[in-house]
Amino acid sequence: MGEGACSACRQKFAVVPVSSFTPAVEIRTMRRFLPKVVKMVLNQERKHKLEFNKLQKRLRRLVGQAIIDFNMIEEGDKVMVCLSGGKDSYTMLDILLALQKTAPIDFELVAVNMDQKQPGFPEHVLPEYLSALGVPFHIVERDTYSVVKSVIPEGKTTCGLCSRLRRGTLYGFAEEIGATKVALGHHKDDIVETLFLNLFYAGRLKAMPPKLLADDKRNIVIRPMAYCREEDIADYAVQKGFPIIPCNLCGSQENLQRQVIKEMLQGWEKQHPGRVETIFSALQRVSPSQLADQNLFDFVNLTLDRSAPLLCVGARTKAVAAPRFNTSHQQSKPWTCLNLISPISTDTFLCLPLYPMFRFGAQARGRLSPNTPLFLAPTI
Repeated sequence: MGEGACSACRQKFAVVPVSSFTPAVEIRTMRRFLPKVVKMVLNQERKHKLEFNKLQKRLRRLVGQAIIDFNMIEEGDKVMVCLSGGKDSYTMLDILLALQKTAPIDFELVAVNMDQKQPGFPEHVLPEYLSALGVPFHIVERDTYSVVKSVIPEGKTTCGLCSRLRRGTLYGFAEEIGATKVALGHHKDDIVETLFLNLFYAGRLKAMPPKLLADDKRNIVIRPMAYCREEDIADYAVQKGFPIIPCNLCGSQENLQRQVIKEMLQGWEKQHPGRVETIFSALQRVSPSQLADQNLFDFVNLTLDRSAPLLCVGARTKAVAAPRFNTSHQQSKPWTCLNLISPISTDTFLCLPLYPMFRFGAQARGRLSPNTPLFLAPTI
C-alpha cells in the first residue's frame, strides 16, 4: 500500500497470517457459507435430474411413435436386439426394455452381440452388463475380421464388407432362435447420412427405411430410433453410464465416407438449424411423378383427362354475371358461388378442376375479397 493510503484501506487489504485462522474461525466460516454451497449443489442436481427426465421422456416418446407409425412390434413378437456395444444399441435396448413394461401388447426381447474377433475387443463387457440387467442374450462368434482383412487392401475402408458379413450372420441367427423382428440401432441422423452417401457416391436415391423386409423375405428389420437425434442419444448414453465399446478397433474409421457426410450435415445444421429435420421430412413426402424413375411412375402412358368440370375463380364483370350464393346440394344450379376474402383484378380468372374446390377455398382465405365470388363453370 502507498504511504497516502488510509489506515482503513491498509487494514482491509492487509495479508492475514495463516496462524490467525483458528479452528473456531474455520467453524464459523463453514457455518456461514456451507448452506449456500449445499443449496447451490442441490439446485444443480435438481436441474440435472429434470433435464434428464425430459430427455428420457422424449426418446421414449419418439421410439414409441416410430413403433406405432410403422407397426414395428406386434403381439407375440420375439425381437432380436442387435447390440454392438455402442451408444446407439445400448440406448435402443434400454428404451425397449422400458416400453416393454408399459406396452399394451406382449413381446419378447433378446439381446444378441456378434464377436467378430477384432483385436482388442473386450469380450467380457457385454456379458457382464446383460447378466446384471437380467436380459436374455446370445454372443455369436464369427471371425469376419480376418476375412475382411484378407479381401480389403490396407488403408481402405472395411465397413461396407464388414457390415454385410455381420448382417448375413445375424439374419441367419435370427431364424435359429425364432426371432420375428431384428432391431437395429440406427437413428435419424444415420438415415439422412445414408441418403447422401447413396446420392453422392452411388448415384441412387435411397436411405434406410424404418422398417424393411429383407430381400429373401425371411427377416423383417426394424429401426425403432428412426425419429431420434444422435445428439440426444449421445447425451442419454453418457448420463446412463453405459460401458461403451469403441467402434474403431479395426482401425478403418478414419477413411469413412460417412464421416465426410456427417461433417457436411453438421455444417449445414450450424448455418441453418433444423436442416436435418427438413431433409428427413422430405423422405416421408416423396412424389414419384416429380422424379424420373420409370419403375416408380408410368411416364410413357400418360393420357389427358378433361372430363372433370372446372372450378373458376373470378370477380364480377359485365361479361360474367354470377348468380346468388347457393350451396344446396339438393338444388341443381348451373353455378355455385362461395364468398372468399382479398382483392384480385376484375379481369382475372383462375380455373381449377372441381375436386380441389374446398382445399382451394382454405388456401385462398386472406387473398380474395368478400365481394369476389367463387363459382363453378357449367359443363358444356
